[in-house]
Amino acid sequence: MSTIDPTARVADGAVIGEGTQIGPYCIIGPDVVIGSNCRLIAHVHITAQTGIGDGCTIYPFASLGTPPQSLSYRGELTRLEIGAGCTIRESVTMNAGTVAGGGITRVGDRGYFMNCSHVGHDCRVGNDVIFATSATLGGHCEIGDHVFIGGLSAVHQFTRIGPQVMVGGVCGVRGDVIPFGLVNGQYAALEGLNIIGMKRRKFSRERLATVRAFYQKLFHGPGIFAERLSRVQSQAGDDPAIAEILSFIADAKHRPLCLPADDASRA
Repeated sequence: MSTIDPTARVADGAVIGEGTQIGPYCIIGPDVVIGSNCRLIAHVHITAQTGIGDGCTIYPFASLGTPPQSLSYRGELTRLEIGAGCTIRESVTMNAGTVAGGGITRVGDRGYFMNCSHVGHDCRVGNDVIFATSATLGGHCEIGDHVFIGGLSAVHQFTRIGPQVMVGGVCGVRGDVIPFGLVNGQYAALEGLNIIGMKRRKFSRERLATVRAFYQKLFHGPGIFAERLSRVQSQAGDDPAIAEILSFIADAKHRPLCLPADDASRA
C-alpha cells in the first residue's frame, strides 16, 4: 500500500506503485509513473512524462522531468526515464528530452546523484554511476556504466564518456573519454587508466598489464595519434577492454577525443 502525505499534491492520472511513500509537500504531475517501494522524502517535484523505477529514494527539492533547457523547446510533452534503485539527493535536477533529440532523457539503474547534480536533456546515462556534488551534464551526453564524475565537474553537450571512467573534480570535459579512462585538470586531459575501478571490476593482474601496455602504445608511443591508432588495431583481440576502447574511438560523433595534455597531436 502506498502512502501519500496530506500536504502532497498528486495529480489525477499519476501512477504510484505499491509501497511507495510520498512525503510532505511533494508535487507529482498527471503523466508521472512511480514504481514500487520508492521514497520521496519531502518537497520533491516531478513533472512531464517521467517514469521512475522501483526502489528509488528522492530527497528534498529534487526537480525531475522539468522542461529541457534548450532554445528549440516549444512546450512539447517529452519524457524522462529513471531506472530502479537510484538515490537522488537534495536539489538534483534532471530535464526531459527534446523532440529534436528523440524526446527522452534516460538514466539507468542504481545511480547515486549527489546534491545539486544535473542531467541535461536527451542524455543517456548508464547503470551504477556516481555523480558527486554539482556534477553537470549538458544536453545529449552519453555516459557509460560505472562512471564516476567528480564534484563541480561539467561535461560539454554531445560528449561521450565510456564505461568505468573516473572524472576528477572541477573538470571541464570537452572531449570524448575512452572506456576505463582517468581524466583530470581544469580542462580535462587523459591521465591514464582508472586502475582502481578496473580492479573493482575484477580485472586480473595479467589483464591490467595487457591493457596498460596497449594504452602506452596508443597514447605515448612514437608518431602522431592517427599513426599510433593504426598500429594498435591488431590488438583488438588481445582483451575485451582493448576492443571496447577501439570501438569507442571508431564510433566518434560530435566531439574530439580527450587526449593526454602532452600529446602533440591534440591540435
